[in-house]
Amino acid sequence: MFIYPSIYRKLKRGPQVILPKDIGMIIAYSCISKESVCIDAGTGSGWLAIALARICKQVYSYEIRADFISIAEKNMKTMGIDNLSIINKDVSLGIEQSEADLVVLDIPNAEAALPSAFAALKKDGTVVGYLPHAEQVKAFVEGINSSGFHDAYTIETIVRDFLVRKEGVRPTNMGIWHTAYLVFARK
Repeated sequence: MFIYPSIYRKLKRGPQVILPKDIGMIIAYSCISKESVCIDAGTGSGWLAIALARICKQVYSYEIRADFISIAEKNMKTMGIDNLSIINKDVSLGIEQSEADLVVLDIPNAEAALPSAFAALKKDGTVVGYLPHAEQVKAFVEGINSSGFHDAYTIETIVRDFLVRKEGVRPTNMGIWHTAYLVFARK
């Protein structure tokens, strides 16, 4: 049985969250650091935004639903996060910040927000699409190709639990399989 890291067990879940397995890949593949400014579009419960805020200089998270913002703000308070700003706005209508190192699009029709992401990113900044369905990947990559981004690549992260016992070690019948495809590209 998969056990969440302790910080996530403190947080409330409302809408579907980005899990630690995907958060780790976003952080690793985007090469963000303590000097980074990040944009998270589709705040939801705030799990990704909080994880980014724990390591980055500043995070701006966009969300259109007030009920999700309320959950995310409570989670921010629980974690003592003060470098995260939640903005009630549709990110496809524009991003207020510029020179960002990372923009993560965890929203329906994420390809529609690619022009906003491109404008918000600094040169060599990373855009990430968090996309549950393969059809979304195709639309997103087509959008990347027509928006000026380059070096697009797509991955999926799967976690398998292992049973370790005296008789032997083997994978269990459980794990966290598909959550989403992660599509990365650079400005």
